[in-house]
This record gives sequence, structure tokens and C-alpha cells, in this order.
Amino acid sequence: MTYYAGIDVSLESASVCVIDAAGKIIREGKVASEPQALTDWLRATGLSLERVGLEAGPLSQWLYAGLRQAGIAAELLETRHVRRAFEIMPVKTDRKDAHGIADLMRLGWFRPVHCKSINAQETRAMLTARKLVQKQVMEVESSLRGILRGFGLKVGKTTPVKFEGRVKELVAGNPSLERITDALLATRAVLRREFNGFERQVRAMARNDTRARLLMSTPGVGTIVALTYAAAIDDPSRFKSSKMVGAHFGMTPKRYQSGELDLAGRISKCGEAFGRGCLYEAAGVLLTKVQRWSPLKAWGTRLMKRVGAKKAKVALARKLAIVLFRIWKDGTEFRWEKEAAMA
Repeated sequence: MTYYAGIDVSLESASVCVIDAAGKIIREGKVASEPQALTDWLRATGLSLERVGLEAGPLSQWLYAGLRQAGIAAELLETRHVRRAFEIMPVKTDRKDAHGIADLMRLGWFRPVHCKSINAQETRAMLTARKLVQKQVMEVESSLRGILRGFGLKVGKTTPVKFEGRVKELVAGNPSLERITDALLATRAVLRREFNGFERQVRAMARNDTRARLLMSTPGVGTIVALTYAAAIDDPSRFKSSKMVGAHFGMTPKRYQSGELDLAGRISKCGEAFGRGCLYEAAGVLLTKVQRWSPLKAWGTRLMKRVGAKKAKVALARKLAIVLFRIWKDGTEFRWEKEAAMA
């Protein structure tokens, strides 16, 4: 007899359900959300489990790695797919969700998700932390500008180095505003110091990463874009074709076809949102900042004249994703000349 298991993961505990090939529930339980606890519970059943499914989430990669290491045939399921499958359920509980995931395993109606390597997860965590601190710096500066503007004090255009001096110059002689700005400027100083530390770490990571250095030979692609792309792809062998990379970043158009109706919509925006944003920014830099000519820039410029800047950036971002993938797979730098690129 073949058996399947589904795990609905929560922060503290996980609901587990084991069913047989006919869909009959064999055993259910509540287990701590720990790899060892789940492994012990599944082994205690004494059943040979064909597949064990759990929905992708914050804890799922850690639990998946632990189950795989223990020799259990675990599968990560795409969140959107699972959510759609459970929409028909009138009652939603953790217990029913675990049963539903076990049924998906039994029927084979699931889409497995790639579990990223530890290096990719660490790189992504570093980039996320850097982005968070950068956002906080900008929010503090914007708040300072807004507070002073209410008193008719305009900071105006300035540089990160001269910002603090400009603010102190404006509030000089006003004790109330001085107390407010001193506290916010002290907060800004701490955030900027930590942000600069993240910048140094990220640049060091790019220097020591062969993949990142190779990807950075592409115009418009810098340290952040290269590391983000490398962490998002992680293992290029999991893509059968370079064209699949555009869909991975959600930059392929949606389509609805029924009978005589055939509509092409906007991009799907599924998958790697962070990577998609970085590629879009890189496309903008390539079109507006990079002065050196290349077939890629020429293609984007022609497209921008025909469909507008926004659509051209999206299309160029998708093409950049494919070009970066081929650079990574082939181990060659970006080819600037048309003849070399065609070769």
C-alpha cells in the first residue's frame, strides 16, 4: 500500500495528515514546527511514505531541508497553486489544510517549488536587510523635510553628506525644532552607518563571487542586480530553456483564450518580485544612463520609440534576464559588438 502525507506549517506547530492510495485518513496529529519533531512523528507511523508535501513559506525551506536530510521524500508546493485548490473548501482549518495537501500529493496535482541553497538564502537575507535599512534612511530624511516644511523651512536639494548641516542651519535658534531634529539626525546617523556597512559587505560578496563578476559585465547590471539575480536563479540547470527565465520573474504576458476570444494581458507578476524590480531598474539604467552602444541598448531604444518608455523597460528587463542566463550558462562576458553577439 502507498501512503502520502501533508503538512500544514504554522509558526509554533504543524498539522500532519497521512492518507493511503484510496484517500482514507490513516493518522493525524499536531507536531512542533521543527525538522526533528516532524521526522520522528513520520517515522513513528511505520509507514512507507511515497511523498510528503508542505506549502512554501517562511519556515518551509528550513523544514524541507531537514526532512530531505533525514531521507524523507518531501516536496515544496507553490503557494498560489495550493490556495486555488483549497478555494472550494467551505471550512478552512489547519487540519483540513493538511488533509488537502496530502490529497494533492496522492493525486499528483501539484507544482514543486525549488528550495534555494543556503548560500542563495544568505545572499537574499543580506540584500533584504540592506534594502530595509536604506528605506528607513530615506523615510527619516523625508520626515525631517516634511516637519520643517510645515514651518516654512525648505531643505531643498542637498547631498547625503551635507544634509545634516543644512537641517541644523535651518533650525538654529528654535529650541523646539532643535530637539526634534537632533533626535532624528542621530537616528539617521546610526542608520547610515549600518547602511554603509551593508554596502561594503555586499560589494565584498560580489568581488568574491565569480558568477556576479561575470553578470556585471552586462551594461546596466551592478552589484545589487547581479547578486539578486544569482540568488533568484540559484541553480541554472533547473531551467530547460532560457526563455523560461522571463516567466520565473513574472515578466511574460498573461493570456485568456476561449472560443473566438483571445486576449493578451499585462505581465503576470508571478514569482521573484524582488528580482523583477532589480531587472526593471537595470533596464532603465541601460536605456537612460549607459552611453556606450550595444545591440541590447539599440533594441530597447527602438522599442521605446514605438511603445513608450514603461513597456520598453519591461520588455528590456525580460530580455536582460535571458541574456544574463546565457552569460551564466556559457561562462562568457557580455558581447558589445553586433557581430560577436550574433556569433
